[in-house]
Amino acid sequence: MAKSDYPATPAIHFLRAHQVAFTPHLYEYEEHGGTRHAAACLGVAEHAVIKTLVMETDAHKPLLVLMHGDREVSTKNLARALGVKTVTPCDPEKAQRVTGYLVGGISPCGTRTALPVYVEATILDLERIYINGGRRGLLVSLAPADLVRALQARPVQVAL
Repeated sequence: MAKSDYPATPAIHFLRAHQVAFTPHLYEYEEHGGTRHAAACLGVAEHAVIKTLVMETDAHKPLLVLMHGDREVSTKNLARALGVKTVTPCDPEKAQRVTGYLVGGISPCGTRTALPVYVEATILDLERIYINGGRRGLLVSLAPADLVRALQARPVQVAL
């Protein structure tokens, strides 16, 4: 795909600046289609399509969690791993405000506010992952280790 065939989002700029090799993948975005729809459009396993979840601690400090598309986050285990009382999902308005991205197009890369990033440890076992490129209908595939390095993401075991 030529450089001009996909949008140059803040996430794309971040990946380039951190010298992360990636391949862009455009697909027809579907409201509430989620990772299942994206995986079907690209012909890949939903387990390899990684969702970026914006959550916050009981002290209202936002954070990002990267999770397999076919799994959910145990907020109890995440809170325990972070040493806080509770962790809950952010409301969509706050998620958009802190990341600079629309829900459905949130990337962990190039967020408006620098946020701590936690990655489900089993994601690191995959050869390639597909993660949002900063716009609805745009995923990028890359090696999970490269993403973790660029984001300084901390592995956690919080999948259900």
